[in-house]
Amino acid sequence: MDHGTADSEPRRSGSFSCRSSANSSLRRRSISLSAAVPVHIDDDIESGIVSEAGDIGDRALHSNRHSESGSLRFSVDHALQHGVAAPTSKDTLLDLNGYCSRDPPTMNTISPVSPLPDEIFSPLSTDAIVCSEDKKQDNKIELPKLLDYALCLIHLAVFGILGVLTRYVLQKLFGPGVADLTSDENILYLDLPSNMVGSFLMGWFGIVFKADICAVSDYLAIGLTTGYLGSLTTFSGWNQKMLELTVDGHWVLAVLGFLVARGFRWLLTRQDVSTGSGTSSSSSNWRVDSCKRHLAVMVVLILMLGLLWGVSGELLKREFSSGSSGAQLWLACFVGPPGVWIRWFLARLNGRGLGRAGLFKWVPFGTLIANVSAACIMAALSTVKKEVNSQTCDTVATGIQLGFLGCLSTVSTFIAEFNAMRESKHPWRANAYALITIFISFGLGILIYSVPVWTKGYG
Repeated sequence: MDHGTADSEPRRSGSFSCRSSANSSLRRRSISLSAAVPVHIDDDIESGIVSEAGDIGDRALHSNRHSESGSLRFSVDHALQHGVAAPTSKDTLLDLNGYCSRDPPTMNTISPVSPLPDEIFSPLSTDAIVCSEDKKQDNKIELPKLLDYALCLIHLAVFGILGVLTRYVLQKLFGPGVADLTSDENILYLDLPSNMVGSFLMGWFGIVFKADICAVSDYLAIGLTTGYLGSLTTFSGWNQKMLELTVDGHWVLAVLGFLVARGFRWLLTRQDVSTGSGTSSSSSNWRVDSCKRHLAVMVVLILMLGLLWGVSGELLKREFSSGSSGAQLWLACFVGPPGVWIRWFLARLNGRGLGRAGLFKWVPFGTLIANVSAACIMAALSTVKKEVNSQTCDTVATGIQLGFLGCLSTVSTFIAEFNAMRESKHPWRANAYALITIFISFGLGILIYSVPVWTKGYG
């Protein structure tokens, strides 16, 4: 999140300007912090923010969901700059996710005691990237809720399909027959290049050029990160390749394959955040800041989606009977968008914790559920392919795996969350989160895929 720019406009002393979380709440206002004012942040609130380093889904978009807990927008610039105590009444407690809420954990004051740890504000937000608060943010038009949702979903769909196509191209480019660097037979699995590229690009789109992308359109930021990069990278495909290695008895390679995630984190953090120049004056002409421009963008994207689906449908009809990889790809383009949408909706669980008490807020349950469920369904479909062993079943199952499940699961968000936890006050949580995700996915995968293959002796 952008936290290095303080609001220069004067505010009344000790006041918190709150406004209702309406449809434009997609553009969450960052908490502007003065570098000269150290503050102390409650650990429980930090946990919630760190777990939202990846996705927050449609939570910031849907005003009704916020109203359930009395959530309100707010600005704390003046309080932070002047050491003003935050309100701690039952109805309005400070929530550093960007809202005044009735329910979040109590934080009695904003006290100039210790410096604000940079780690609680992750530089990444792969679902609803937020930009620093400025005058231009306040001038953005508030769109009707239905149009807000439609814009998000159409961006996710189009960029999700582009992510599927890029992942397929990278599989073919680095796989057998071309570069011959990856295969299903070793630790360098077919989806490794796409996972590496996606993690690398997340650093650029999520850190270096984040402000510039937000200056053009918040929906573009969602499309690029959650839609494109989330679909370009796939956790379920990664997990399945490790399961297939265990079936062949290559347990050591399977374990080493999971350690490749360390390399993804390295790629994610190589960019220099100081190179982000923010919004330049020349970008104002490209800013989508009116209802007309939003509608124009939506029309263009609808035409693109129609073209992508139309071409995919025609090519699928031609190649389906052949059972070629092309047929699997065109089917994947049809079923990919629902996977992105489900992941986006599940992301609302990130930063919420369990139950009314919000236990384990530091665990991004939305991403965890998306990755684990996709890995389990992927394993189940692989078992079905072994059992049925027909061309039609193989085409349909592989298309669903490549499209729907590849878009439902994500490595880029997983690594972004892992990195945020490593940079927090509790770095052990990163390893705990990784182990929870991998052990559950891999353990259930063994029961769903490996055990049936071993017991029935599938070839």
